[in-house]
Amino acid sequence: MKEPVKTPGTDPAREVETRDRVIIRTSVIGIVANLFLAAFKAAVGLLSRSIAVVLDAVNNLSDALSSVITVVGTRLAGKKADKKHPLGHGRVEYISAMLVAALVLYAGVTALVESVKKILAPEPADYTPVGLVIIGVAVLVKIFLGVYVKKTGQKVNSGALVASGSDAMGDAVLSASVLLSALVYLWTKISLEAYVGVVIAVFIIRAGLEMISDTVSEILGKRADPELSRSVKALLCEEPEVRGAYDLILNNYGPDRNYASVHLELPDTMTVEEVDLLTRRVQAKVYRETGVILTGVGVYSYNTTNSEAAEIRNTVQKTVLSHEWALQMHGFHADTAKKIMRFDVVVSFDEDPKTAHDTLLAELSPLYPDYTVQIVTDADISD
Repeated sequence: MKEPVKTPGTDPAREVETRDRVIIRTSVIGIVANLFLAAFKAAVGLLSRSIAVVLDAVNNLSDALSSVITVVGTRLAGKKADKKHPLGHGRVEYISAMLVAALVLYAGVTALVESVKKILAPEPADYTPVGLVIIGVAVLVKIFLGVYVKKTGQKVNSGALVASGSDAMGDAVLSASVLLSALVYLWTKISLEAYVGVVIAVFIIRAGLEMISDTVSEILGKRADPELSRSVKALLCEEPEVRGAYDLILNNYGPDRNYASVHLELPDTMTVEEVDLLTRRVQAKVYRETGVILTGVGVYSYNTTNSEAAEIRNTVQKTVLSHEWALQMHGFHADTAKKIMRFDVVVSFDEDPKTAHDTLLAELSPLYPDYTVQIVTDADISD
């Protein structure tokens, strides 16, 4: 899911409140529309004895229920933090999304069973012009609803709304296929509606499985959005003292609720007071510009006056980056008096971190036999 980058001067807390209102309003529109569509389609399906139309109505009903769950989940996620949940309740949205996915999957399996039954024991359908007009109107309504909900979801960064919008567009295609099968039956007396019901069921099941997969990925903790990571690092590196921002870890506690920690590479001449002032300044700026809360800012010091340390760094960096699995080296510092050097290496997931550590240690120890080499291997967690 793509994280929106806040525009300068906005209030992230106020934006979260606005976002929740937009999600609830859009979901209510979806509920009303789907309930009307479900009622009309159910009436048409029962009167015409069409399993495909009835299943299409059930699909609309499940969409309405999904929107209800989205509204409830959004309201619960918007609850203020308390002693038991100090970081808020934002992850409730992922639980509600999982419930919606389970509901969609259940509807799909039920539709598949009923469609197969209809294939094994077919009943002739009896379509009316009014019924066909209702199905045609439903196709148009679903198209407009899908476009509106999906665009709104993308605007406010709501995975539930984006999924609902995509699902609505898919429903429009399925409803169109139901209408087409009805027209084929009227023209040729060949009944395809049970087979169309199977196709509808397969699409619903697929949508449910994809929703479950996406939600599980969010709950497990997926890779941070590259655009958001680059935006945060760019803001940090705007400070003249900061030579680089590394080890950015974004912890997500619901959509647009991100807490982060980072390491900044700073001159070894800065005082603790100067580092403190810089830390408070960048924390405020990052929150103001992106809504990300920097809960921890660590520091790496780099040599500013020691030419020997600079030469060592160049040699070490060349050695380290000669390996394809070494994506980045940072945090280098050499104490030429105490003969200690330390640095971090970002290692790709293709290489075992311990193997990478031992390989580099074996290569650098002969080059600098008098030095104690301290290497920290970092995972490739952000772009």
